[in-house]
Amino acid sequence: MPSDAFYLPTDDPDRFLATPCTVGPWGNGAQHAGPPSALLGRAIERLPSTVTGPARVVRLTVEILGPVPVGEMRVHAEVARAGRTVELVEAELSGDGRVVLRARAWRIRRADLDLPPAARAAHPPAPPRPADEAAFRTPFGQTGYIRATEWRFVEGHFEAPGPATVWARQRVPLVAGEEPTGLQRLLVLADSGNGLSGVLDAADWWYINTELTVHLHRVPAGEWLCLRAATTLDASGVGLAETELYDETGRVGRAAQALFVGPRPAGPRPAGRSA
Repeated sequence: MPSDAFYLPTDDPDRFLATPCTVGPWGNGAQHAGPPSALLGRAIERLPSTVTGPARVVRLTVEILGPVPVGEMRVHAEVARAGRTVELVEAELSGDGRVVLRARAWRIRRADLDLPPAARAAHPPAPPRPADEAAFRTPFGQTGYIRATEWRFVEGHFEAPGPATVWARQRVPLVAGEEPTGLQRLLVLADSGNGLSGVLDAADWWYINTELTVHLHRVPAGEWLCLRAATTLDASGVGLAETELYDETGRVGRAAQALFVGPRPAGPRPAGRSA
């Protein structure tokens, strides 16, 4: 790998250097949205809470305002709505002198409740994790973010159209020298739902997500996470990618991405899938 982390820390706790591990499939100068989303999640987690007692993120939305450059990143987080039981936190990520991502997250107090069995979540377990790592036939598999992540497909593939289910884990930490939290690991991967389940040839079509929204009913545990993704497109030029999220003990939540869909202008072909 070209680096041992997605980001390198600096003397300024709000400033980070993106490494080649963050590079997405659309060009060497732009990051995949997963790592910077996780960097926002990290800032939100580290922001002191106004909630009485422990609290955790239950919903996080990342608004993608433009391409995220590979280079110096600055992150800032603040409480937008304080509360004793729930609070709203906002964060933004800047690069090349502009804000590239904004995030809003709800944090809710944690409590030990004696719920009746009928009220407890019951979901089918995730499928078993395959033993074999995914192979790639196209240059897509050589991009920084894809190489910095280990992929094991249950069904589908980045290079094949349609729904996909995959187990994945980071090969490198989010920030050098730190162990990622469960939320950070999830956010590194959750933005991949659109790419996993694309139904169009990326050489001929745009299907770009404008945002990522993650709802969690449980904190993810462990380094391996499973994504079960499917995309729905409409002839009006929009779409929706939906991803069920699992860890090794079961379902933890769901991610959704609103998509801009349209024919790609003639020009250089991206490193994406070929349908």
